[in-house]
Amino acid sequence: MDTKICFVTGGSKGIGRGIAIELANQGYNVAFTYNTNKNAALAIENDMAEKGFNVKAFRMNIEERHSINNAICKAEEHFSGHIAVLINNAAIAQEKPLHKITDHDWEKMLKINLQGPFICTQEVLPKMKETEWGRIVNITSIGGQWGGFNQVHYAASQAALINFTQSIAKIHSIDGITCNAIAIGLVDTEMSGPELTTEKGKKKVANIPIGRIGEIQEIAHAVTFLVSKGASYITGQTINLNGGMYFG
Repeated sequence: MDTKICFVTGGSKGIGRGIAIELANQGYNVAFTYNTNKNAALAIENDMAEKGFNVKAFRMNIEERHSINNAICKAEEHFSGHIAVLINNAAIAQEKPLHKITDHDWEKMLKINLQGPFICTQEVLPKMKETEWGRIVNITSIGGQWGGFNQVHYAASQAALINFTQSIAKIHSIDGITCNAIAIGLVDTEMSGPELTTEKGKKKVANIPIGRIGEIQEIAHAVTFLVSKGASYITGQTINLNGGMYFG
């Protein structure tokens, strides 16, 4: 059992939910965030509590630093410790042709998908440095590696998050803090659902070498490995979890 505190952003549904549950199963104390989906978050919290796991939901608006700081402080107070594992998972996507993307679309995409992880990372780093141990995993996308067609702004945010991952690793690996990214391909979640219904999306699925889309549990398992002692020499890397869609 590992009683370190994990902080998972966007943990009330989809990939974040799967990661939070898997980390709890591994014995971690898990704090996860939600923005508007309170009922779903409390359902997860209650279900895990009934099973004897230490899981707590906290409301957080990833667009606002004070909200992020407040959620982190409440999580650390609740579990009587500091966050040792950060999973930057909260994100948005939007299907929109390049010529229709507005300034607001662009700004919101980067504020949530890039600035949010930046602030979360910046807020937890000091205590990680004090203890000379930390794990940061950024959930990103294949779109950040091969570009976007109807999601140019989304792809740009994901490419930047991969670069941010490398920068944190270069600066803080010497402090005992590893930082890695997991670039997922097509996974059946609410966020990817709209793309999977399009003809282009269906063609993507048909062309996946492994013959299917990914499962949330597969991503959760990759996360638990990267935060484990067994991955202590892996840092600054982007793990391609995409069924063979991209070999970069």
